[in-house]
Amino acid sequence: MIRLQGVTKRYGSFTAVQPLDLHVKPGELFGFLGPNGAGKTTTIRMLAGVLRPSAGTIEIGGVDMLREPVRAKQLIGYIPDRPSIYEKLTGAEFLRFVSGLWGRDGAEAERRARDLLRLFDLEAWQDTLIESYSHGMRQKLLISSALVHSPRVIIVDEPMVGLDPKGARQIKDLLRNFAAQGGTVFLSTHTLEVAEALCDRIAILHQGEIRALGTMAELRREAEAGAAGLEEIFLRLTGDEDVTAVLAALREDGERV
Repeated sequence: MIRLQGVTKRYGSFTAVQPLDLHVKPGELFGFLGPNGAGKTTTIRMLAGVLRPSAGTIEIGGVDMLREPVRAKQLIGYIPDRPSIYEKLTGAEFLRFVSGLWGRDGAEAERRARDLLRLFDLEAWQDTLIESYSHGMRQKLLISSALVHSPRVIIVDEPMVGLDPKGARQIKDLLRNFAAQGGTVFLSTHTLEVAEALCDRIAILHQGEIRALGTMAELRREAEAGAAGLEEIFLRLTGDEDVTAVLAALREDGERV
């Protein structure tokens, strides 16, 4: 469903993303992790068609993003890490506006918007201006807007930021259900527990390159980490060995107490 071949991004003499080759299948919930500055958001923006790669090809559902960008983007629901919403619209008006951008209107579009507002407990606020929404409510509305045109792929950057425990649980369940119904989720997050619990496979990006890729069992073998959790694997594979040593020492101290 998502295929990258030799995808690279350069800014002058600086290469932010080294040539990436990646294939994410339909029905897969795929985690994309890395420390700050690793190139995650740059890669996600290229996937979503916001940034143009310096080299390589991106296909979404077999559609080339560079050759047929409109058709490729129609398959995507993009949830960025820094949402921007028209605050002088109500929640219902915003979803109606986004539906119109996708060429969808009428009773079916209205029903889809109402269902999403109900799903995220925003129905009571649908006729209230977005400027009065909390950060968590805005995040839920943004996620609703990414789903309003029934995409086949969800590309999401830090979806849990600002959400209360109930909202975070709703997002987790939504992503699981979306993948279970054959959709593809490309998820970037710093919350490693979320990635470990949700993702079928995980890629760890470091300095613009994929350092490791696979299931949790495969990542453990790659990192020679035994039964370690994703946090320790992540630290080992990204070279933060000082932090790993501190964590190990803390565990040893805890065992001696």
